[in-house]
Amino acid sequence: MIEFRNVTKVYGKSANPSVDHLNLTVPEGCVYGFLGPNGAGKTTTIRMMTGALRPTEGLITIGGIDVVRNPMASKRQVGFVPDSQDMYDKLTGWEYLNFMADIFGVEQKVRKERADHYLEILEMTSAASNRIQSYSRGMKQKIAVIGALIHAPSVWVLDEPMVGLDPRAAFLLKEEMKAQAAQGATVFFSTHVLEVAEKLCDRVGIISKGRLIAEGTPEELLRETGDSSLEQVFLEMTEADSEQ
Repeated sequence: MIEFRNVTKVYGKSANPSVDHLNLTVPEGCVYGFLGPNGAGKTTTIRMMTGALRPTEGLITIGGIDVVRNPMASKRQVGFVPDSQDMYDKLTGWEYLNFMADIFGVEQKVRKERADHYLEILEMTSAASNRIQSYSRGMKQKIAVIGALIHAPSVWVLDEPMVGLDPRAAFLLKEEMKAQAAQGATVFFSTHVLEVAEKLCDRVGIISKGRLIAEGTPEELLRETGDSSLEQVFLEMTEADSEQ
């Protein structure tokens, strides 16, 4: 479970917070889509959740553990796929996965079983012995996904995970996100692909100017607004908020 309680993040002496008193609960077994325009606060929220940024005020817990007071314990529960492609390019795929497994103390037999499983699912088995510098953007994304899952995290966080993936790779990733949630994990991801969010997510949140302006199941948001698609809901709500 992920919980935010009155979380605010202000960069430097800015008068406008990047995240403004965010309250949010994401339960176990849920695929949660975090939506918002560029600069709305999505990546800042994710970086605070994963411990890369410290909130200015408020409380964030992962599985009941305070991410500020107990950063190592909270990070052990999280598998994170960032939006960047900054990886150890000189390593092979297998070396990278072993590196990630070492960080989280995954036993040799277990890491091999998990790596083999996800390499097969994401169609990366034949490329695992190649150096990451030879990978396409989509292949780098897939090896990062496997690295994030190698320690069987209870919370899986992905920042714009569909960027750079071809249709089949995107399909395989979406199927794995659903599978993780079905096994009880919490899956939290940001995206600009609203059709994906509408079809994949159990719940979605829309953030604008650092504030959560809508939250619920896709069906609830459609019913409340009378719109026919999540895209329409998103456009109407963010446009109305931008005019305030």
